[in-house]
Amino acid sequence: MSIVANSINADRRVHGWCALCRSRCGCISIIRDGRLTAVEPDRDHPTGRSLCAKGHAAPELVYSADRILYPMKRTRPKGASDPGWSRISWDEALDTTASQLLENARQFGPESVAFAITTPSGTAISDSIHWVERLMHAFGSANNCYGTEICNWHKDVAPTYTFGTGVGVPDLDHAGCILLWGYNPNGSWLAQAQRLADAKRRGARTIVVDPRRSGPGVKADQWLQVRPGTDGALALGLAHLIIAEGNYDADFLRRQSNGPALVHSKEKRLLVEADLSRNGSISACVGWDQACSAPALLGRAVSTGGSLPDWLLEGEVEVDTLNGPVVCRPVFDHYTVMCKDYAPSKVETITGVPAVQVIETARLIWASRPVSWYAWSGVGQHTNATQTARAITLLYTLTGSLGRVGGNYQAARLPVPDLSGLALRTSRQRALTLGLASKPLGPPKDSWCTSDDLYRAIIEADPYPVRSLLTFGANLLVSHAGTRRGAEALKMLDFQVHADLFLNPTAAYADIFLPVNSPWEREVLRAGFEISPQAQSWVQLRPAVIPSRGESRDDGWIAFQLAKRLGLSDAFWGCDQEAALREYASATGLSLETLRANPQGMNADPESIQDASQEVGFATPSGRIEIWSETFRTHGYSPLPDYVEPALSPVSRPELLAEFPLVLGSTKPHQFCHSQHRNLPSLRRMLPDPVMEIHPDAARARDIQDGDWVRISTPSGSAHARARLNVWLRSDTVMGQHGWWQACEALGKPGYPVLGEHSANFNLLVDDMEADPISGSVPHRSGLCQVTRLAKQQDLEELEGTGIDPSSAQLQQTNNL
Repeated sequence: MSIVANSINADRRVHGWCALCRSRCGCISIIRDGRLTAVEPDRDHPTGRSLCAKGHAAPELVYSADRILYPMKRTRPKGASDPGWSRISWDEALDTTASQLLENARQFGPESVAFAITTPSGTAISDSIHWVERLMHAFGSANNCYGTEICNWHKDVAPTYTFGTGVGVPDLDHAGCILLWGYNPNGSWLAQAQRLADAKRRGARTIVVDPRRSGPGVKADQWLQVRPGTDGALALGLAHLIIAEGNYDADFLRRQSNGPALVHSKEKRLLVEADLSRNGSISACVGWDQACSAPALLGRAVSTGGSLPDWLLEGEVEVDTLNGPVVCRPVFDHYTVMCKDYAPSKVETITGVPAVQVIETARLIWASRPVSWYAWSGVGQHTNATQTARAITLLYTLTGSLGRVGGNYQAARLPVPDLSGLALRTSRQRALTLGLASKPLGPPKDSWCTSDDLYRAIIEADPYPVRSLLTFGANLLVSHAGTRRGAEALKMLDFQVHADLFLNPTAAYADIFLPVNSPWEREVLRAGFEISPQAQSWVQLRPAVIPSRGESRDDGWIAFQLAKRLGLSDAFWGCDQEAALREYASATGLSLETLRANPQGMNADPESIQDASQEVGFATPSGRIEIWSETFRTHGYSPLPDYVEPALSPVSRPELLAEFPLVLGSTKPHQFCHSQHRNLPSLRRMLPDPVMEIHPDAARARDIQDGDWVRISTPSGSAHARARLNVWLRSDTVMGQHGWWQACEALGKPGYPVLGEHSANFNLLVDDMEADPISGSVPHRSGLCQVTRLAKQQDLEELEGTGIDPSSAQLQQTNNL
């Protein structure tokens, strides 16, 4: 929607929030003579204490000459250096799109149409993703190539196999110890970084696990520099020390976890009531009551207070079953034995973290309780990511902090309707999600497919053909592994539509381009800002501060317009977006009129807020925190999270070390929204060129000096970057950056082709054939490489010729249409 705040006058100050990342910082937009001139923090907003460079660069984004402001269609073959873009009307663009989608659905089923939506955690699609997902579900598409397996899945979904919920909200106001694992809030979530700094000032201890010393790691009480991808071994080693020294919450484990559940020694499964009684349940777990010296039903979790059986946690007992006596040990005993294999010396050998530091950290965790924790992509972008996430959740369980003051909790919720339309999904859609057969517990169970599975369906029609693709802000060729296969797949599509502000390399293969406006040109309603109880109860209707430029529209408007043409009006409030917002707002106890009159936002009606605290740890098959996952076991995965080496590491592939002796990781440049906005001068000045960080010793051995252009080579391919010496890196590890393709003409900085000898595309270095067996995550942060100094050190403009890839061709001509 695009209702513009007030009328156009000089020096207006309009309240809102910046939608460019997960932090969603409260801000005030300054309008002068009808133009957006600046954006500053709104310090009265729950998330508005500061604003990062991306938010301050909003005027550059809004008025960028690179923006596409009109719908366009391709007139030349896919893959041509010049797509021959031709301006068309919105009606033609939308009618053509709807007609093609309906024809594909008629011939091949709606599953032949896939969606690829960029991340709401790091881009402004967060304003409208729910509308796009609703379109996908209502149409019958079974697939959203969303990238969750390399973004949020391992913190928001993988923990549900332990807790029944995701990571939740860390109670930074009351935590005694804060554990950050593969997560730097300074670059990913500024509002949370500020709260972390507050906690540090009041005396909270901080532990940071990260191969790089950055952000909170600089002032951490313990910075644990792991070899990339070995985090699981570290988590098990810390758990071993906590258990061995008796520094765990045994009462919490007995009440809240399935640690007391007995494991059948011969069949390696949980003992259940049906083993003891002919009419017993096949899912009810059994523990050993030491007071009675007899088995008893474990039951669901029991809150603190009140009596409970004296459950055995360690040791061996013989249980009389219907099939005779069976020797059993509790789940916790099995976990203890597994962790015992990760002594500090072994952890040091695997991870590189000194044994003495492992010991100190384990003691600090217990001594500084209650503990809050958070993890993100540093955990998730490896081939062993899911079991690593499980190992971290079990380590956290030992502290007994979950759901308690100072620990992680599930935020209270407003009873707003689900705008994404999950209820519209049919059983047929759920069954047809690509990758579901190979990853039944992973993202496909929620209609998220990996790019690998999408490309296979397009190229090989396996398990069925995908013929059309709708991409909303996604840049598959730069943000996902397997770039070459991706380009091949995009060329083979019958039809592709791309909605975005700019022509990115993925859009270069589209048949129709739909121009999207910026967050400052659209009205958006949000209920809940996550980081604290106050923020979670905050409701705000952000106005459009200026009219949409050209004919650009927001993604939600596009979804509603397509729904009308696809015959889906009944699922879209009669295609009345205002009616949808009105229903959503009413659930907060506030009307649209009230919210429009208070653009700064306001607290929801307290009676509308639903407490979620009782849900923590219960939404699992056992109703308890599951140290042992029977769900994993029955699907062929280890029920306990033992450590497995990354697929491409010095240990798993020693035969490659002669050619590729360095460990390759990657970082997210905080100056940009993933692969977006390198064309904005103020941001590009901060990071003019793609960077690869390398330890001075490793650089010296390769005759590399700070600032030199280098080639990073892996078994999959090569890419260029500038060397940056970093004394805090391990000498055997280098760190690259993803997202480089875009030129910045104002500074004379080139764009880079996504394919070819002189590309700066990090994902040419990553193979999507090796993946986490549960989630499908690929090794963006744990591979092997070699780095060599380029013979000539001229600027890449000369080295690469024009530096322009197909998506940039005709850009100036397009803007003049």
